[in-house]
Amino acid sequence: MDTLVQGLLLGGLYALFAQGQSLIFGVMRLTNTAHGDFVILGAFSTVVLVMFGMPPWLALLVTLPVAALAGFALQFVVLNRTLGRDPLPSLVVTFGLSIVIQNLLLETFSADPRSIDTDGFNTQSWALTSDLSVGTLPLLILLLAVLVTVALQWLFGRTALGRAFRAVSDDREIAELMGLNASKVCAFATAIAFVLIGLAGTLQAMRTTVSPSDGPMLLLFAFEAVIIGGMGSFWGTFAGAMLLGITQQVGFRLDPGWGIWAGHLVFLVLLVFRPQGLMPKTRG
Repeated sequence: MDTLVQGLLLGGLYALFAQGQSLIFGVMRLTNTAHGDFVILGAFSTVVLVMFGMPPWLALLVTLPVAALAGFALQFVVLNRTLGRDPLPSLVVTFGLSIVIQNLLLETFSADPRSIDTDGFNTQSWALTSDLSVGTLPLLILLLAVLVTVALQWLFGRTALGRAFRAVSDDREIAELMGLNASKVCAFATAIAFVLIGLAGTLQAMRTTVSPSDGPMLLLFAFEAVIIGGMGSFWGTFAGAMLLGITQQVGFRLDPGWGIWAGHLVFLVLLVFRPQGLMPKTRG
């Protein structure tokens, strides 16, 4: 039971990592290879604000709108130029951004791990039974992951902006003929994704330490959750993150060196036998 609970809590963190990636791919069919590095950049942005004396939760509230503006500008100015039937330009550009972000963080903060001091909040727990406790921060992260998934599903299924996202995703040229500004629609999607990226990065730094070289590892976890769940499904991404977290915890339980490997193994098995994912469907 403890392994299952801890796996679900870890899956909540992975779900936050993955939903931004799922959103960007779902709207623009763009694979952002710098996704993990943007998560780390968001974490270090909050770390800097806390270093200057800002309370952690206030620093998070400052980071999120800045992340949204940065995402909108990046998509509108840079990434929109790479969109098309050929995925190679976007892969090359985001790979370049990944290298730049990693080296910028290394030059600024060195390779030392950093974390956000939460005044003991990250160590608080609730004792469910005499043998089972649940961390307060991991539980909060899991609840946020559920809320984010519900909000994204509602946004895509019930709002005008969501209909615009779906239209651009289905056929950009027809959407533009119907009067949509596809460049702005994509930029709004990336702005929302970057809010999730900033949230995930900050919570990661509250939960554990982060270093400039962690980006590729977080990208891999997010990518695996999206593929396991099924492209185009937010609930599928959530389910994929839960499965990945539980699998890793089972691996850690069997042997401390098996956790990450067990997650990769499950990803490989599902990729071979069910490449479409667990819950493949469109966001409508």
